[in-house]
Amino acid sequence: MRKVLVVGAGQSGLQLALMLQEREYDVTVMSARTPEEIRGGRVMSTQGMFHTSLQHERDHGLNLWEKDAVRFEGLGVSVATPDGGRALDWFGLLDHYGQSIDQRVKMAGWAELFEQRGGKLLIHGVTTADLNSLTSLYDLVVVAAGKGELVQLFDRHPERSPFTSPQRALSLAYVHGLAPRPEHPDQPGVRFNIVPGVGELFMIPGYTTSGNCDILFFEGIPGGPLDCWSDQPGPDEHLARLLDLMRTYVPWEYERCADVELTDARATLAGGYTPVVRRPVGELPDGGIVLGMADVVVANDPITGQGSNNASKCAVSYLDSILAHGDKPFDRVWMTATFEKYWDYAQYVTTWTNALLGPPPEHVLQILGTAQAKDAVARRFVNGFDNPPDYFEWFMDPAKTAAYLATV
Repeated sequence: MRKVLVVGAGQSGLQLALMLQEREYDVTVMSARTPEEIRGGRVMSTQGMFHTSLQHERDHGLNLWEKDAVRFEGLGVSVATPDGGRALDWFGLLDHYGQSIDQRVKMAGWAELFEQRGGKLLIHGVTTADLNSLTSLYDLVVVAAGKGELVQLFDRHPERSPFTSPQRALSLAYVHGLAPRPEHPDQPGVRFNIVPGVGELFMIPGYTTSGNCDILFFEGIPGGPLDCWSDQPGPDEHLARLLDLMRTYVPWEYERCADVELTDARATLAGGYTPVVRRPVGELPDGGIVLGMADVVVANDPITGQGSNNASKCAVSYLDSILAHGDKPFDRVWMTATFEKYWDYAQYVTTWTNALLGPPPEHVLQILGTAQAKDAVARRFVNGFDNPPDYFEWFMDPAKTAAYLATV
């Protein structure tokens, strides 16, 4: 029985561990926190997931909250005008619903499930020195902890990493009491509000420790009015500041917030990080090697909501590569090939995400405008969030855009 160590208890690490466990691999997961500490900690992300990623969870019996969690049926796009109005406002339906399960709920539950199924969950912060002594005990060590010291084992890939600083200031709050959009009162959806030159506001239906909720998520252009979180305000001030920004820049969304309150005392988060692609093989001082996965090796800005989706798809891709490798050694050549197989998909997500961080070119504005009048365009745009490679057939190239719009 092959022995695998997974360092990190997030979406990708726990999903891979649970899937390998299902195939009777001897799997150990190292987590810096207990399930109880995860469940009682601060929110970690927005984690909206689309059909393909949710289906991976169903396929392996990991969809523990699907019946209880609110579903989002589509995605709406609004573009603000300087006077507080909307230049564009439309809603496109997804072919299959999406969901957002608070990672505090999911990761704590998955860690407990892993233990219930006989897996070894070790609660221990892992350093480079720790890995030095651990690699000889396992056939494969996978690093799935996207923050902290271990990330430094993986060199930045400059040709695939155009940015050297954060491209957005991020801030969010989980709330109860948000009123529905009056245009679609019975149809929960993600709302993508664009404020040109300022940033974006996402409104995401979710499920947290206290049940269904909504996530208010601002992405601010650095140096602009939404980049105002360096003082790390407390939870109540954080929410008050978010609401004040909504009143100023997206008043139609602020109108829904008369009764909102935080879901809990740890329901706010602010920060930012630099989008980066790293090389997949980490070298240890004693010569051992480890394989990076998901955010460790491909960290995109969350403007396209792909973080958890990428993590899920990376776990499935790595699983396939591990199973196909049989009893052969997990050497550097295999690790590099395993990542490149995943990169064959992830490159599309990265290029598309990076493109959305800049001012939209004329052909993209034409797409968004046409989507307001043509439901087929709106639906193709929103369903691309589940299948980003499709954007390269019509969205990313002006000539392909013109050809496609001519058909509708």
